[in-house]
Amino acid sequence: MKNIIAFAGSNSKNSINKQLVNYTSTLLKDSNVSILDLNDYKLPVYGIDYEQEHGIPENANKFLEYIKSSDGIILSLAEHNGAYATVFKNLFDWMSRIESKTFFDKPMLLMATSPGGRGGASVLEMAKNRFPYHDANIIEVFSLPFFGNNFVDGIIVNDEYNEQLKNSVEQFKKAL
Repeated sequence: MKNIIAFAGSNSKNSINKQLVNYTSTLLKDSNVSILDLNDYKLPVYGIDYEQEHGIPENANKFLEYIKSSDGIILSLAEHNGAYATVFKNLFDWMSRIESKTFFDKPMLLMATSPGGRGGASVLEMAKNRFPYHDANIIEVFSLPFFGNNFVDGIIVNDEYNEQLKNSVEQFKKAL
């Protein structure tokens, strides 16, 4: 059985990206999916002075160990002002100080959703361009626009988007 980690690049308690991750995890039969919450891995804001004075926080090491020990990654990025949410960027910065190749060539299903029509397109483009430098093996990319219209009661209600996600999950599973 494959071990998958799934998380949203958000610390919102009501994160729409975490809701998408939760739903996506239900589509992975015959896999052990661990859903991680960035709120459980609080970190100080990255700075070289902090690192030199205090070292690398244990939570950065813990999260990186989850990535290392997984067979695949499902990540749904929140988009703040066209970029990663601060909480994700901070975690990413800390982990890259431990291991620059942060994603260890693990198959990744990269996703985003938003209340608007672009569905996190800017943050997805940023990640697609940046993550391969950190050894990301992005198998599929999925974007869900208009979250409030297309996601109701814990599921994607738009058949076209639901089929797209299911196809992305199938490709991801084949890469595991």
